[in-house]
This record gives sequence, C-alpha cells and structure tokens, in this order.
Amino acid sequence: MTPLPPRPLWAGRSLALIGIVLVAFNLRTAVASLSPILHQLEAELPLAPVVVGLLGMLPPLCYALFGILTPVVAKRLGLELTLVVALVALTIGLAGRGVAGSALWLVAASAVTFAAIGVGNVLLPPLVKRYFPDRIGLVTTIYVTAMSISTFTPPLIAVPVAEAAGWRVSLGEWAFVAAISLVPWIAMLLHPKRQAPEALPEEADPGLLRYALRSPLAWSLTVVFAVSGFNAYAAFAWLPTILHDIAGVSPAEAGALLSLYAAMGLPAGLLVPLLAARYGKVGLLVAVAVATFVIGYLGLLLVPTWATWLWVALAGIGPLLFPLALVLINLRTRTHAGSVALSGFVQSGGYLIVAVGPLVVGLLHEATGGWTWPILFLLASAVPAAIAGAVVVRPQYLEDEHSLGR
Repeated sequence: MTPLPPRPLWAGRSLALIGIVLVAFNLRTAVASLSPILHQLEAELPLAPVVVGLLGMLPPLCYALFGILTPVVAKRLGLELTLVVALVALTIGLAGRGVAGSALWLVAASAVTFAAIGVGNVLLPPLVKRYFPDRIGLVTTIYVTAMSISTFTPPLIAVPVAEAAGWRVSLGEWAFVAAISLVPWIAMLLHPKRQAPEALPEEADPGLLRYALRSPLAWSLTVVFAVSGFNAYAAFAWLPTILHDIAGVSPAEAGALLSLYAAMGLPAGLLVPLLAARYGKVGLLVAVAVATFVIGYLGLLLVPTWATWLWVALAGIGPLLFPLALVLINLRTRTHAGSVALSGFVQSGGYLIVAVGPLVVGLLHEATGGWTWPILFLLASAVPAAIAGAVVVRPQYLEDEHSLGR
C-alpha cells in the first residue's frame, strides 16, 4: 500500500487537531487532581481508606470495561457523536465531583468521569487515523505529550487553588476544560462537509484473542503492563498522603512531588518507543524500570526525609514499563490482526489487575496503621515485572506461538 503524501498539518483539519489535543488533555486531569487535596476534602467529607482505595481503582476498572464497550457503541453512533456524548458525561462527572455532598456522591461522580475517559482513550487513535492518516506519528506524539502535561499539571495547582478558593473549586474547575473541548467536535458535527473516511476502533480476531489466554507472551506482557499501572494508580491515589505521613512534607509539597512523579512519564513516553523499536534495548529498559522501582521504594522506606524528591523521581521512572508494553504489542506481533488481539488482551486484563492496586494499598494501611507494609507491597511488585520482563525481551511473535499450537 502506497503511503499517503503528507499534507500541511492544519490544512482543512484545524478543528480536528485542536479537538484531539483538547480531548487528550482531559484524559488524565481527574486522575491526579484528588489525592493532593484529600486532607482539605476530608475535613468536610470523611473518607475511609477503603473509599480512597476505591476511588483509586475506578480509573483502570472503567478503562478496562469501556475499552471493550466503546468499539460497539462507536459503530452505531460514529466516532464524533460517541466522543461528544463522552465529553458531556465527562463535564457532568467532573462538575459532580466538585459539588459532592457525600462519599457516595463523590464515588458516583468519579465513576461517570472515568467511564467517559475510558471512552476517550479508545477513540483517540481512530480519530487520529481518520483525520491525519498522513501524520499519524506526529499527531500521536502531540496528543501523548498533551496527556503527559495533563497528568503532572493538576497536582501542581490543586493545593494552591484549594487553599485560595476551596477544594470544590479545585476539583470542579476541570469541568470547564472538558466543556471547552466539546466546542470543536460539536462544530465538526454541524459542519456540512465531513469528508474524512470513517476509521472505527478495531475489534480483535476471536481466534487470536482466545489463543492469547494460553500464550506465555501475552500473559507476560499483561504482567509488565499491569505492574506499571498498578504502581502509578496507587501513587495517584496515595502518594501525597504517604509523603505527608512518612516525610512530614506539607500538602503543597506533596502535590508538587506527585507532579514530579507524573512528569517522569513525559521523557519515558518519548524515549522508550525509540529505544525499544529502533535500538532493541528492551532488556535494558526492563532492568532500569525494576531497579528504579526497588531503589525508589527502599529510599522511601529507609530514609524518607532525606532526598525525598529523588526517591519519588526514581519510583516515577519505573512506570516506563507502560509505554514499553504498548510498543511491544506491535513489536511482538507480525500482523495487524495479531496486534489488535494482543492489545485487547493486554489492556483489558492488565487494567483489571491495575484496579486492585490502590484498594490493596488502602486496606494494608488500614490494617497495619502505617505505610511500611503498603510500600513493601509495591516494592514486591518489581519481582513479577522482572520475571515477565525476561519473557518479553526474547524476540518472539504471537502468531508464531499460535501456528505452533503452543
């Protein structure tokens, strides 16, 4: 198939580009905006550790569920209309978090929020494919960068806004950003000339998907993906509280440190695919991730008040396993059908495992009254990452396993 000649990025599709970037910026703001202001929020709405853990497990749980449902809905409604419905739900959910009058309300509004984000996660790649088939790499890099910025920005401003205007404004302000992101997509729905061909989310080949249940490669990639998300979402839910309790940092400092943790994903997202795909440094990347997890958590356990920023930054490097798992989905498959099947298996199964992380950390904290066992639990997750990493570093392909009947 002849590659499409590149067109100027803005030529006839500026609304689509603006819309994609705005949607991408909305996909992580809700994840990182709550934990830095838990202390202010709990003064009005007491939250048990189990509830905080539940709030932390909602994002990956919703991503897993709506990763399965979204392609079916998009086939009936189309990409743009499905996205508009999701953005409306996102706006309502974010605003609902800001006006929550009880823990149940907060959980319900968060569930709506993360369900909408789960839809957006699935729709962005086919939207890029539809409107920018000649610039897929560039636009993907742009929207992944926007997602990274939206991950480390909320912790930086959450506490200052909460101190100046209250925790409700700090949580609810992101609904305004979500509402703005509706504008270009509504304009495109109303535009008389929508000439871009449909590019719906792909569904996996049933035969390959069934085989993935027996594939060592598929399960190992799922473990690598899950360990990354397991640690990241536990950090988004609990890291500011952990740092406040073990290192004595202020809420504003804890929010800044969570932002530092999240910011480590930006260079990882840019460098890991290059190092893995072009230079084949998969083993090195796995080793770096495991080592930084271990050193970061040991630092927090043994000397939490000394160089706290260093331990947080090292722990934040560990989730480089996430972009590594995503690029390996393509590197360990020979065909498009295989890539879709492996992606569906890894992400759906992986997010279900990820969802347990924040809840288990909360339960361990409640049971022990401290943070030693929760941090040891996160430290121990480096072990399955190392074991699974030893499998995924080997050059092998899902289709080859399938054809050999393994």
